Amino acid sequence: MEALGSVTVEDIQAAQRLLDGVIRPTPLEFSRALSDRVGAEVYLKCENLQRAGSFKIRGAYTRMSRLSDAEKEAGVVAASAGNHAQGVALAASILGIRSKVYMPLGAPMPKLLATQAYGATVEQLGSTIDECLAAAQIFADETGAVLVHPFDHPDIVAGQGTCGLEILEQCPDVRTVVVELGGGGLLAGISVALRALKPDVRVIGVQAETAAAYPLSLTAGHPVSVPRMATMADGIAVGRPGVVPFAIIKDLVDSVETVSEDAMARALLFVLERAKLVVEPAGAAAVAWLLEEAKTHTAAPDGRGAAAGLEGPVVAVLSGGNIDPLLMLRVIRNGLAVAGRYLRLQVHVPDRPGSLSGLLMECASLDANVLEVAHSRTSTSITVDEVEIRLELETKSQQHADHVIATLRGHGFRIQVA
Repeated sequence: MEALGSVTVEDIQAAQRLLDGVIRPTPLEFSRALSDRVGAEVYLKCENLQRAGSFKIRGAYTRMSRLSDAEKEAGVVAASAGNHAQGVALAASILGIRSKVYMPLGAPMPKLLATQAYGATVEQLGSTIDECLAAAQIFADETGAVLVHPFDHPDIVAGQGTCGLEILEQCPDVRTVVVELGGGGLLAGISVALRALKPDVRVIGVQAETAAAYPLSLTAGHPVSVPRMATMADGIAVGRPGVVPFAIIKDLVDSVETVSEDAMARALLFVLERAKLVVEPAGAAAVAWLLEEAKTHTAAPDGRGAAAGLEGPVVAVLSGGNIDPLLMLRVIRNGLAVAGRYLRLQVHVPDRPGSLSGLLMECASLDANVLEVAHSRTSTSITVDEVEIRLELETKSQQHADHVIATLRGHGFRIQVA
């Protein structure tokens, strides 16, 4: 795809006027818990509360509202793991345009059902957005439908950039903005708005480390494909940066960082517990990076110079909240385990009356809450006079979990941590 021209702050301001009454400005919420961790004021830009559950409606509506009457009559086609799909479907329903969306076979069911509920025709194929994009392009070529790209078009970037204008309106003294990064439309749009109106703001993009095409591309100086992706953060699982956003990000963004799957799981749990907000794994990437930086750096005592030299106020964008409840259950459990608050043990005890009750009494004395118990005599790792007890325990912290394990072992229990 050829670059389609640059995006200016005037383009973004025009998109903001276009979106007036279509979207709602999302809240900017102060997070005391995150501020205490980071050592500077931290605010959460709640795009998870946007219409259709993410920022995507901003770009989709901007792009589609500018189509000619003939293009609108031909309909639109898109490719998405879910958030862009919902944004396109909702924008199409508002504008009275027929829409078709290609989604990967593993797309979260709530996102697929919501896309259909907005009126789009959905077809599933492949396992990545890139495969779906190829199919959408073929459909566009064959039918004349307009391909509404999820990130690689100036109108899309301009629409997403309206989020940056809102950040400046809601937090005029912002010093650092941290944004999730997939194909690059949101980060590119926000960076254009910030650089034009407050050029000294530090802008940081965050990718999942197992789907990080931007670090490779920035090193190469042009978009390149990541050889392999494997992440739960489907919203930012993009194998190759867009030409339009890459050119902007290369010039305007201070750095692109990566976070692990465990870090995103911890961040999702942190936002749920401490901010009372539901986000998807991709939507938690910015918070994940802030939490990881806070773990490895000491904040300045005045609270202004924060982790890794971050200066507050800091705004972290929560880009989306469309999460499958089943995935949420798994992520929460993983987040608890990573934080030392969920412990799975295999314990070998003598096969005689009282062994199980004795183990449970020990756990109770250590203030470890028993969630699940399973009793087995068929494991190949036990002797004929033993039984294996599998425990799932709720603990208070990693230190508490370590204390539980050490104490049980000290009392003679044979333990394997699962």
